[in-house]
Amino acid sequence: MIVITNPFSVEDEIQILHSLLEEGLSLLHIRKPDFSELEMAQFLHQIKLKFRTNLVLHNHHDLADDFGIERFHFSEKERKSLNDFPAKFSKPCRCKFSTSTHSIEDFNSLENFDYAFLSPVFKSISKENYHPKIDLFEVIKSRTNHKTKIVALGGIDSKNIPEVLEKGFDDVALLGSIWKNENPLKQFKLCQQIALSYSQSQV
Repeated sequence: MIVITNPFSVEDEIQILHSLLEEGLSLLHIRKPDFSELEMAQFLHQIKLKFRTNLVLHNHHDLADDFGIERFHFSEKERKSLNDFPAKFSKPCRCKFSTSTHSIEDFNSLENFDYAFLSPVFKSISKENYHPKIDLFEVIKSRTNHKTKIVALGGIDSKNIPEVLEKGFDDVALLGSIWKNENPLKQFKLCQQIALSYSQSQV
């Protein structure tokens, strides 16, 4: 399961993030689009060293080496503007890459990405007037890329996680359902348990 940070500052945010990671959150996407490089560095400094391997950087990728981060996310715009990955990623490393997509055609054409978001699956919880224009459950039936994991994003919460996994997505990413909730940790634990129960039922 993946959690994406709120793009804006949240009260007690670092404490909440540590609580999520302590509860077993495997991947935390650090998405702070308005942060300067200095602000991002200050933010990352507050996260415990033992959790650095769980972090995925959305921007200010140059900070990764300083913080021991080896996971990088590229927006759709960034991905399409790159002829190839930056030279620094070509050296031997254990780097993992993810990206964002909004069509199955884009997803199917991906190479060298470990997983990709496909969104929005449902009406967004965090963004007003952001909702699916097509039924993504139908379009993923034409998936041909099975090297890249496909992750559902957009309106994902505890009520629809089983449906999302049942209909072909490999994983889910949570944003609004966590940060719009009065108790982010409790909500995460509920979603985590539902996803785990579904996985166990498929064994």
